[in-house]
Formats: sequence, structure tokens, C-alpha cells
Amino acid sequence: MIELVELSKNYGAFQALKEINLHVREGEIFGFLGPNGAGKTTTIKIMAGLMKPTSGRARIAGYDICKEPTKAKAQIGLVPDRPFLYEKLTAREFLKFVGTIRGMGASDLEAQMEGLLHTFGLESWADKLIENFSHGMKQRLVMCAALLHRPKVLIVDEPMVGLDPKAARLVKEIFRKESQKGVSIFMSTHTLEVAQEMCHRVAILDRGRIVAQGTAEELAAMTGQFKADLEEVFLRLTTEEEDESS
Repeated sequence: MIELVELSKNYGAFQALKEINLHVREGEIFGFLGPNGAGKTTTIKIMAGLMKPTSGRARIAGYDICKEPTKAKAQIGLVPDRPFLYEKLTAREFLKFVGTIRGMGASDLEAQMEGLLHTFGLESWADKLIENFSHGMKQRLVMCAALLHRPKVLIVDEPMVGLDPKAARLVKEIFRKESQKGVSIFMSTHTLEVAQEMCHRVAILDRGRIVAQGTAEELAAMTGQFKADLEEVFLRLTTEEEDESS
């Protein structure tokens, strides 16, 4: 569903991404991990069609994001780390706006919207202005908008930030159900416990390069720490990368 091939991005003389290769399968929850400044957000922006790569390609559900951007973007639901909301709209007005932009029919939009408001526990707030929402409620509303058009690929940057434990559990359950329906979920996160719990496979990005990818067990085996948790593996691999570059 997601294919990145030799993907690179330069900002002047600085190379933010260095020939990244990865493949995310249908229905897979894929964790994208890395320290601050590793290049995770740059990768997401390229995948979402918000930025062009310097070289290489990104394909979403079979469509090249640069050559067929409209078709590729139609397959994507995006939850950025800093989502923008029109806070003078109600939740229902905002979702209608998003659905209309997506070209959804009125009856389909209404059914999807009401179902998602219920699923994310926002029914009682549907007709209240977004400016009155807590951060966690805004985060859930953005996820409603991302899933509204039934995307084949969901790209999420730090999905659990600002969510209380109850809301975080709800989002995890929803992600698992979407995965079971065949939606591929690309999740960038600093919360290694979430990645360990949720992801079928993960990739670790450091200084613009993927230093490891596979299941948590495969990554642990790479470090020789077969019983290590993902946090130990992450710290060992990123520390080794720093040592080699110093």
C-alpha cells in the first residue's frame, strides 16, 4: 500500500533523507520511529504530497504521489502532528466541509459523519463550536475527518499526544479495527510502548537513514538482545549510529 524507493530530500547542502526504502502492506500497522530531527516529518510530508522529494519516489496504493497526486491523495487520510481546524465551525460543519472537498455524496457523507462522531465519542459535541473543544477532543475530530472518505492508507503523526488514557485506548481499538478492514496505518511516534503494543513492524530512522526495520523481535535479534523491549532496541541502535558518525 505504501512504497518508498530510494527516497531522498535535500534542503540546500543538508540531506534530510538519504535513500529511504520501505514497504507497508495492506492492513499493516507500521511504526516509524526516530529521534527528533531524524527526518520523520519530512518523510510524512512527502508521502502526503505536501513536499516533493529531491530524488526517489513514493507510491500510495499504486499511485506515484508526484506523477498522480490527485489519485494518490484520494487514498490517504492524514493526521498531522499539528492539525489545523476551523474553530468557528461546529464539529458537524467541519466534517461536512471536509467531506464536500473529498467529493462525497450527501447521504454517504451524513452516514459516515454520524457513525464516526459516535465511534469517537463526540456525538454530544457535534453542534458545538470547535474552539470549545479540549486538545484531546480536537485530536479525535481530526481522526474523524481523516477516516471520513474511507481511505486505504492512514498516515498519523504522534496519534496519542494529548489523549487521556480512555481516549488513547479508544483510538488504539479503532486503529486495530481499521487494520482488520485492510487499511494500512503508517504511524510516526515517540511513544515506544504504543509502537510495541500496536505495530506489526517498525522502521527506525536516524539522521535521515533507516538503520533497522522489521518486527520488534527481529530488531531485538539484530542487537543481540533477544528479550529486549523496543525502547532498549531503539536506544541501542540510535546510539550505535551516533557512535559510528562521531
